[in-house]
Amino acid sequence: MACNVALVKQASELLELARDAGLHLATAESCTGGLLAAVITEVPGASDVFERGFVTYSNAAKTELLGVPAPLILEFGAVSPEVARAMAIGALAHSRAEIAISVTGIAGPTGGTADKPVGTVCFALARKGAKTRSWTQHFPPRGRELVREDAVAFALTQLTEAVMAETAA
Repeated sequence: MACNVALVKQASELLELARDAGLHLATAESCTGGLLAAVITEVPGASDVFERGFVTYSNAAKTELLGVPAPLILEFGAVSPEVARAMAIGALAHSRAEIAISVTGIAGPTGGTADKPVGTVCFALARKGAKTRSWTQHFPPRGRELVREDAVAFALTQLTEAVMAETAA
């Protein structure tokens, strides 16, 4: 499967900024199943900036690979700002990156609830020496592929803004 051209362009711009700043990136993905890492690594030369990606689709993987406490998942659910923050912090702790982003959500077409409908995606961004930020987005349930692409675009935007903030500091 070829990656969305607009997303690859967005990733290329992110990588150029991170390269210029001397920053390394990591990803922790659930609902996107590695699509964010795939888009980033579609760009030639990404290896000098992209440190690693974790695909933690199951709750057990979130716990085993990222150190997300199982009780946190039980209390708030895998699709929650709390779990997204723990995923991003875990990706930072288990990598050599300075910035990590996490994505966990409900891409559909099933799995949604009244509280967390299809298209609900939680993100968190962790930076060394900074407070972890999180967001919850409600993307239109336009189909699994488009929800995943919307999530990747949002994650790339947040990473880009974080790199730009880091270089401005």
